[in-house]
Amino acid sequence: MSGYGDRDGKIWMDGTLVEWRDANVHILTHALHYASSVFEGERCYDGKVFKSRAHSERLLKSGELMDMPIPYTVDEIEAAKAAVLEANGLSNAYVRVLAFRGAGEDMGVAAARNPIRMAVTAWEWGNYYGDAKMKGAKLDIAKWKRPSPETIPVAAKAAGLYMICTMSKHAAEAKGCSDAMFLDYRGYVAEATGANIFFVKDGEVHTPLADAILNGLTRQTVIGMLKDRQVKVHERHIMPEELEGFEQCWLTGSAAEVTPVGQIGDYSFEVGAMTRDMSAAYEALVRA
Repeated sequence: MSGYGDRDGKIWMDGTLVEWRDANVHILTHALHYASSVFEGERCYDGKVFKSRAHSERLLKSGELMDMPIPYTVDEIEAAKAAVLEANGLSNAYVRVLAFRGAGEDMGVAAARNPIRMAVTAWEWGNYYGDAKMKGAKLDIAKWKRPSPETIPVAAKAAGLYMICTMSKHAAEAKGCSDAMFLDYRGYVAEATGANIFFVKDGEVHTPLADAILNGLTRQTVIGMLKDRQVKVHERHIMPEELEGFEQCWLTGSAAEVTPVGQIGDYSFEVGAMTRDMSAAYEALVRA
């Protein structure tokens, strides 16, 4: 398949379906210079986007938190997704919705007079971590830390928050890893570059408290699934030295789905029964 800029297909931009190769923006688009954009990553299974409206609602909330009032309703965003999937003949796909400040009257840090634009794209995308879905991903421990909520709205799925993710994932891949795990600004275990993290010990599950990380929709779904199974879930601060005592580990995210982890730094985990069960159960849920 060609690169992402050179494909057949349609992309929804500002209310209109355009040819994939024509979905371009001006070089003075504010988001390109100042990361003034928010987005959602979603998966469509057998023609239905999982938790689609929740993603659209979060997009609008992210825009609000980033002082970017997005000029579309949830229903309009839902219609745009449906139009893109239909135009591209996709029933199993990854869907990306992006809202951003475009080129306009302002070209400094402030950009209140610039239009807020939106685009919706979709493409076929397999397992985010490749064969790690079966044997367990290998994670590095990032040198960068998740920032304090006093520095940026961590509840927003904002492009600027992903700059350290790109750097950390590049460093991890250079070491032969699939991804990197962050600590937060206090030194607690936080998350991976694009996924939340869970641990198992003595039949109970431990996951970082979402007070400095994005409370992922897949994270929330999996916590609900665990509670339905009468599994005790501890949402709490986790120190990195606790990794030695955990038996299993997995990642969750719309792209990652439920992916087992086999190693984080020097710590190893088994791809155990609970991890396999949650991965299979999530796969069944999204296709139900």
